[in-house]
Amino acid sequence: MKPVFDTDKRIRLGIWGLGRGATFIRSAAALNIDVIAGCDLHPHMREEFRKNVPDAFITADEDEFLAYDMDAVLIATYLPDHAKHAIKALEAGKHVMCEVTSFLTLADGVRLVEAVEKSGKVYNLLENYPFTKENMYLRKLYQDGFFGEFQYGEFEYVHECRGLTYAYNVGHGLPIEPGYTLHAWRSGLNYHLYNTHSLGPLMQITGLRPISVTAPKNTVFLDGTFPAGRSTSVAASLITMSNGGTMRNLMGTTTNDYHRNCRFWGTRAGAENINGLKIRVGASGYGVMVDMKAEWPEFGELADSMGHGGGDFWELYYFAREVLTGEPAPWNIYAAADVTAAGIQAARSMANNAQLTEIPDFRKQEDRDRYRDDNWDPRNPDFDPMHIFPDGHDPAITGNFNSVMLKLFPLHRPEGLNLAAQVYDGMKIFDQIGNGDQRHIIVERGWKLVQWMPEIAEDCRAAKVIADAYPDSMPGKMIHKLLERDEVAWVLDTEKSIAELKAWLRERW
Repeated sequence: MKPVFDTDKRIRLGIWGLGRGATFIRSAAALNIDVIAGCDLHPHMREEFRKNVPDAFITADEDEFLAYDMDAVLIATYLPDHAKHAIKALEAGKHVMCEVTSFLTLADGVRLVEAVEKSGKVYNLLENYPFTKENMYLRKLYQDGFFGEFQYGEFEYVHECRGLTYAYNVGHGLPIEPGYTLHAWRSGLNYHLYNTHSLGPLMQITGLRPISVTAPKNTVFLDGTFPAGRSTSVAASLITMSNGGTMRNLMGTTTNDYHRNCRFWGTRAGAENINGLKIRVGASGYGVMVDMKAEWPEFGELADSMGHGGGDFWELYYFAREVLTGEPAPWNIYAAADVTAAGIQAARSMANNAQLTEIPDFRKQEDRDRYRDDNWDPRNPDFDPMHIFPDGHDPAITGNFNSVMLKLFPLHRPEGLNLAAQVYDGMKIFDQIGNGDQRHIIVERGWKLVQWMPEIAEDCRAAKVIADAYPDSMPGKMIHKLLERDEVAWVLDTEKSIAELKAWLRERW
């Protein structure tokens, strides 16, 4: 395969945060990047990393890690620490690429921007969704003037991942320990902060920046999530862009996932990417809607082999290109600050009853000075994920909480109560499902539920033991509400329900 860069120069990379961070190892090898060090507090993460990079320097000590001889650091630690860790890496003389988002408070943002400028080092945000094949194609068309001027867009990253409250994001989930605590930051997340997968593509397609936002409060949460203060299950906002156009931004945990959907209106043409890319041509609502087949601009074989629809390749490519050649990358510190500040200000708008809120531009000294001491924290100050049970609770009972909840809501898998709900609800509407393949999926999962129902029932009973022991705790209230669902009662009547389900399945397939 032809080399990506016409140079023998290599980038010596250390990865800080070996869960998500370790997924970049394969992508890095093709881009003149040698992974030579790793750092993580968790022994499991370090052990897994060692299997993939046996010759790497691996440590739990961040100072020891940053003192190691390397050119750059990939930061994939917990979101609240991103700015602190990035600044520390920059001060240690390293180039930085950082997972989303860049900072937690606007004061942190000012400090980070100024640290990047002072260091003279490269800083890139690791936001990959703008770099899908479809979004890169839309960007080219927009930059060529095909769409005219941006009017309005709807972009969303809706991803039901309740399991991340109870698990580390590795494989199919490793339960948080101790088992009576929750994930340090995901459990109380305000999803407005996780806006880069939706706002990011619009920014990169159009080259526009967000200037103000309004976000209503949504107090309806899915069962199995924690309605904790400033957290939100569904996060919708309206963002005004720098040309005066408007975007509806949507993130969160719902019952209808769309990871990359968008609709986009320009003054000359419109587009949508919902189950395939389509463009309406003709500068009119009466124009022709045509199906499109997007193509990579280059390096298609490599991009197709990498994660997140090719996005993982491109974000590393742009970083390596900037380090090796000096050519600027799309997600520099200023664009990273724009998209991050938009999420913080959306959370602030939500807390202030949808008040229109400006999004500062940290390219400007006056904006930096205005927000330099703005330490407003979008997290709930009254929610402590380390203390969700009352003082003096019995770890012999509560220590099973995360493992039980992860069985009920497995990470990235349609099993547990998710499987029971699919079959229970699918049976109700089965005869009206118009697609035979989709009916077959319901039946297939029905037979799977026949096998798994006894175990799911046992997990429900195990959850009830915890809730009955501490009914006034947040987990206790959440579990009792969860156990009121119709499909739970159905699962708990296990022998009768299995017999009825078998009979129903035999009649239909």
